[in-house]
Amino acid sequence: MTQPDPNAPKDTKATGDKPSDASKAGTSATNGAPNGAPPVGPNPGPATAAALSGAEQTAPIAADSRGLLLWLWRGYLHQYKWPMLAALLLMSVEGSMLGALSWIMRPMFDEVFISGNTQALGWVGAAILGIFLGRAFASMGQKVLLARISQLSSARLRKDLLARMMRQDGLFHQTHPPGYLIQRIQGDVGAVNDVWNAVLTGAGRDAVALVILSIVALSVDWLWTVIALIGAPLMVLPAILVQRFVRSRAREVRDLGAKLAVRLDEIFHGIVPVKLNRLEAYQSQRYGEATDDLVSASVKVTAGTAAIPGLIDIMAGLGFLGVLVYGGGEIISGEKTVGEFMSFFTAIGLAFEPLRRLGAVSGVWQVAASALERLRELMETQPTLVSPSKPVAPPTGVPGITLRDVELSYGETKVLHGLSFTAEPGKTTALVGASGAGKSTVFNLVSRLVAPQSGTIEIGGVGVDTMRLEDLRGLLSVVSQDAALFDETLRENILLGRTDVSEDHLQEVLEAAHVADFLPKLPKGLDSPVGPRGSSLSGGQRQRVAIARALLRDTPILLLDEATSALDAESEKVVQNALDRLSHGRTVIVIAHRLSTVRDADKIVVMDRGRAVDEGPHEELLARDGLYARLHDLQFKTDGMTADKIALARAGRLRPDSAAGTTGSDALARTSLRQRIWRRLFGR
Repeated sequence: MTQPDPNAPKDTKATGDKPSDASKAGTSATNGAPNGAPPVGPNPGPATAAALSGAEQTAPIAADSRGLLLWLWRGYLHQYKWPMLAALLLMSVEGSMLGALSWIMRPMFDEVFISGNTQALGWVGAAILGIFLGRAFASMGQKVLLARISQLSSARLRKDLLARMMRQDGLFHQTHPPGYLIQRIQGDVGAVNDVWNAVLTGAGRDAVALVILSIVALSVDWLWTVIALIGAPLMVLPAILVQRFVRSRAREVRDLGAKLAVRLDEIFHGIVPVKLNRLEAYQSQRYGEATDDLVSASVKVTAGTAAIPGLIDIMAGLGFLGVLVYGGGEIISGEKTVGEFMSFFTAIGLAFEPLRRLGAVSGVWQVAASALERLRELMETQPTLVSPSKPVAPPTGVPGITLRDVELSYGETKVLHGLSFTAEPGKTTALVGASGAGKSTVFNLVSRLVAPQSGTIEIGGVGVDTMRLEDLRGLLSVVSQDAALFDETLRENILLGRTDVSEDHLQEVLEAAHVADFLPKLPKGLDSPVGPRGSSLSGGQRQRVAIARALLRDTPILLLDEATSALDAESEKVVQNALDRLSHGRTVIVIAHRLSTVRDADKIVVMDRGRAVDEGPHEELLARDGLYARLHDLQFKTDGMTADKIALARAGRLRPDSAAGTTGSDALARTSLRQRIWRRLFGR
């Protein structure tokens, strides 16, 4: 059977703590979480609701509930229809046993207790034992089946949700915090899972029990039955209002749960800044305030959910009072027997308990429906960046990368303004410039994490938007300053699920990436856990793991994003050696703020405010005395030496001490400083 596409929260805009509903975001989202089914509009207040007719009030809820149930059935329950049917049959048996128990009351009282018929004692006792045995086995069987169905369906839903979330583009993840998505996958699916036993049990066991018990009661006296249900009409309007209240409050609870998940995610991922800035009390206060809101909303949901069974109890009390007053007179006058009254009384008494549970199901369903809305919204949000319907084969060999007149904006913010440059095949191209110049955006464009508004990006003459995403990203390896490691063993972090790597090849990679240098220091070598986000390893060690990954991938294009910026001098030297090996024979694009790391690049592209303002080798750029020379002067504090003099000196036509403009001891001291800097930077 076809599954709902597991990929889609509609662009709900995040509001710091939680994304607003799709309707607030101005999108056509479908679910309350990140996207999906049509959002539920604001609920009318009690006064408005009271003015509406029962049909007008129940229609939106019923239609919405039917849509959610249909979506869930088609996507996740249809394949379990036969186990569900078996569970429903067992629940029907369990429910019908209550009717049999109430029916057996009449012969037990009339034949055994009052008439003293000893022969009836045997078959009545055997019937009662059979009733309880049948109920026990049916109950056990249906609970096991339901547990299996609910666990399997919720597991599939979680898997599909995760797959969908991972296929969403970068903008989606910018507007949906990790804690929010975790709450959707774990909390909301859990809420849906919890409702299965209640809903299916209500539809099976309790509904059947109610029907059978009603038949028994009607068989005794139809008028008594009508009197027992005299309070039912009084329940309709309050029950409708309670349902609406529970639905709105349940939605609030789920949103607050997501807010708390986001808060915890931020605290634990930022625990070091929290400690260093003494933010423990501040974060505890914020979390406490959010928790208080959740407690208040949860209590309201519980109160609303409990209100419907409470209304049923009131109806039961009124019904029993009416039957006792009216039926008691008939028994005293001899028109009815004690056995008939006990059979009726047992049937009605037992009927109110399934009725209470069915009433509670209504509240439980409203809670689950609020979670389902968000899940469906997530599942139906389509990613904006997808593979083309007719993809082109990726280039072979070592391709170059070309950007032509690329324009990119995030909302109203212009990021790239007609950016054009070429990274030659098999050579190293460095991107330099101030923060915000658009360097990292180039990586996102090349890997198609974002798409430009205009312009073209080609790899080996093939447009990145014409290739399958899997083929495109199969051409790229990325090593960034923040090596993302998983809380697994070192081996698993390097192999990343690959099973086709021999031990000899793995050892070669470990040697080339200098991972083998620190392996003896780990307690279990390659099988040592690296801790959450690689916390058991140093920054340099994490970088070497990232390089080992890239070596294993063996892709023709390498993207280096400040790969050594956060390392000390000794670690940087080791990592740089590994990067040099990795870069050999590949097309490399390097992002760097430290110009000393890109001095030997074949070409340096200087970016400023989303444009490529200059490009060329290191010496040429210095000689032009442009933005690159100014960045160079700023970083290396050349103390008054102009970029053209530096370039001339580098070419051997000017020594650094000739750039002085001072005399005496100050000049000598300054010249000495320049010489030391010169030797440090250029080895001359």
